[in-house]
Amino acid sequence: MVGNVLKIFCGNSNVRLAQEVVRKLDVPLGRASVGRFSDGELNVTIGENVRAADVFLIQSTSAPANEHIMELLVMIDALRRASAEHVTAVIPYYGYGRQDRKVAPRTPISAKLIADLIDVAGATRVLSLDMHAGQIQGFFNVPVDHLFATPVLLEHIREHRGSNMVLVSPDAGGVDRARAFGKRLNANIGMIDKRRPRANEARVMQVVGDVDGMDVIIIDDMIDTAGTLVASAEAIKARGAKKIFAYATHPVFSGPAVQRILDSPIEQVIVTDTIPLTEEAAACPKIEVVSVAPLIAEAIRRIHYGDSVSSLFV
Repeated sequence: MVGNVLKIFCGNSNVRLAQEVVRKLDVPLGRASVGRFSDGELNVTIGENVRAADVFLIQSTSAPANEHIMELLVMIDALRRASAEHVTAVIPYYGYGRQDRKVAPRTPISAKLIADLIDVAGATRVLSLDMHAGQIQGFFNVPVDHLFATPVLLEHIREHRGSNMVLVSPDAGGVDRARAFGKRLNANIGMIDKRRPRANEARVMQVVGDVDGMDVIIIDDMIDTAGTLVASAEAIKARGAKKIFAYATHPVFSGPAVQRILDSPIEQVIVTDTIPLTEEAAACPKIEVVSVAPLIAEAIRRIHYGDSVSSLFV
């Protein structure tokens, strides 16, 4: 795509991250107006020529998810109708990703529905970060570049944590993630065996692995209400762990999440800026943010020039 002009736009979900990405790439942020008609419908205008351009549209589908998804779809449509040759939907946080399969009768697979909508809107490629489940990539009919925040989080761990540590996944589904960290840090891993009676509610059953006398790092893809995280931390503390830290990519932080973290035995929670922090979370002394803007910027550069993206994670 080297012959095409690179242009980057963003919706309203994470303007600060988009500004950091374009600063890393030394390109201006594209001009676009995303307003509302009097009845609340979106009114989008692309403010510059994008004909034959290679366009990247940065938009997390975080809360309010429905509004941000519609912004993404309408902006993709506007860019395609303005004759952009390529439109890559850069979705740092892919909302509705937790409903990636039917777990009960008469329930939707919302992750597939959102993928279909993005396809139909006209995206020619998708770039996302730490999707909740790897199979979501297969829901799209266009190429998907799936990034991982691992390099960013690993750098923080190496700089701020000692060697006497155990990496723990808060559930069985995240063991591969913990193993990937453990391999690079030469550290042991553990797991929490839990049961989930209903959505956003978890009851920890057992800590699998030896954490007695160790510093423990809980690794997850997202923190929503922090129920699972805090219950895991309490179980780990009861098994004799010294200090407990948590690392996660997506800071959803809904409901009582921040207060739960404050009241928990967790020393510090490190998250990335795929989702802007709420005022409450930003004021929490236990929460620290590291940026994935350099990672996303490098991925955009490689896609634009036709270089390998997967080699970022070798």
